[in-house]
Amino acid sequence: MADSEQILERAARVRLLLMDVDGVLTDGKLYNVPDAQGNMVETKGFDSQDGIGLQWLSWYGIKTGLISGRVSPAAAERARQTRMAYVYQGHIEKIPILEEIFGDSGVPAEETGYIGDDLTDIVVMHRVGFAVATANARPEVKAEAHYVTQTPGGSGAVREVVELILRARGLWPEIQRKYEIPEA
Repeated sequence: MADSEQILERAARVRLLLMDVDGVLTDGKLYNVPDAQGNMVETKGFDSQDGIGLQWLSWYGIKTGLISGRVSPAAAERARQTRMAYVYQGHIEKIPILEEIFGDSGVPAEETGYIGDDLTDIVVMHRVGFAVATANARPEVKAEAHYVTQTPGGSGAVREVVELILRARGLWPEIQRKYEIPEA
């Protein structure tokens, strides 16, 4: 893990923040519930504070997106609600998707952040400028991260990273003023 100054330098460069879904945007639990016809469908729970944080990034032109091995209508809807620019599901092999996103966005690897929690995320973390592991991540993932959140996935880990990026870029006071929060 990088030291505090290096973490802030890496966070300040982020113009694109990508993430996994299960274990990052959610706590990793999958819920199967019946639909109106009695068929089982999968759903997930998302943190509301993560959601507003992702919207703040969009205000400042910082694009966001997800790359997930699972396909979930709930994740697609969450991505829409939070204005994510990139939504890729059903992709365990994430490198081709990452390269496609780099090509489309024009954002270089060193200005990209990625939040992950499991082994399939490490290969992406090795290819970005700011690699983040959630507090609930596998030990192998934490070992490869520049930053490990204090908060677990699904409980504000994404919000923690958003705030870190906004603080590193000097934008946090503007958010505070918007919500009439006195400066400390």
